[in-house]
Amino acid sequence: MHLSADGLELLKKSEGFRDHTYSDVAGLRTIAYGHRLAPAESYPGGISLAEAESILAADIAIAESAVKRLVGVPLTQGQFDALVDFVFNLGAGRLASSTLLRYLNAGKYEDAAWQLLAWDHAGSRELAALKIRRESEFRLWCPKSTATQAA
Repeated sequence: MHLSADGLELLKKSEGFRDHTYSDVAGLRTIAYGHRLAPAESYPGGISLAEAESILAADIAIAESAVKRLVGVPLTQGQFDALVDFVFNLGAGRLASSTLLRYLNAGKYEDAAWQLLAWDHAGSRELAALKIRRESEFRLWCPKSTATQAA
């Protein structure tokens, strides 16, 4: 399974594209579509859209692999997309240690979906952009009837 067009659209919309290095909410050096720069990486002249798309594809592949490694139950495409976006944004370690994953691997899909909504803070601050992103992941995960309750 791979990230669908809907999942990619959410990820790109949530991250936004920046052609120069910036500090993200956590203060980490970032470029393109939320790519966190390794210490040896540098783009002093900025980055082209083609370069950004290539980096994004590699970053998505890492997030997809993490989801496949950590999740031990079958997923729908929407659930997979939501988890890939979650891992892309927060990292595999956060998913690995989460109640969300514990519920999911126990087969408690609905409980796991609701756990997505708890991840809307940076430190102790609730961030509107994270709230919107988590609600969007929830809508990818859940059938329309359940997803409307989160909006």
